[in-house]
Amino acid sequence: MTTVDADATDVQILSLLQDDGRMSIVDLAKAVALSPTAVTRRIQRLEEQGVIRGYSARVDYGRLGWEMAAFVEVRFTGTTSADDMDRLATTLPEASAAYTTAGHQDVLMLVRATSVGHLRDVINRLRTTAGVIGTRTHVILEANENDGWRPPVEGD
Repeated sequence: MTTVDADATDVQILSLLQDDGRMSIVDLAKAVALSPTAVTRRIQRLEEQGVIRGYSARVDYGRLGWEMAAFVEVRFTGTTSADDMDRLATTLPEASAAYTTAGHQDVLMLVRATSVGHLRDVINRLRTTAGVIGTRTHVILEANENDGWRPPVEGD
């Protein structure tokens, strides 16, 4: 992964967009004391460099009936390829995130379910998947996500 040069104004624009992804270019320009054209160019550069990967809404899936969430550690046989591990994560509809890790487990998945029975079904499907030799599940009782997290800025 290549890092990119981002100055304090870029970081300020990113922070404002993280707070409100629907903020207008005019309002962004006022907030960072630049012209709308200059802000547009900066945003386009950050998009092209892959710093801004997209724009999305934060959804409360619990309100849609997906009230359960769990981290599932998945261990694979030593001959399972990284591509096969990735494929499992992308084909399991209940997996909202999957992370390849170092350590005891090979993959850590964030799984969502509508009920305990549904979660049990997901875990059983994982356990019977070719190459999977074990799982460990950690049911999330409460999530305190820091949607406003930002990397520390030098001088703070």
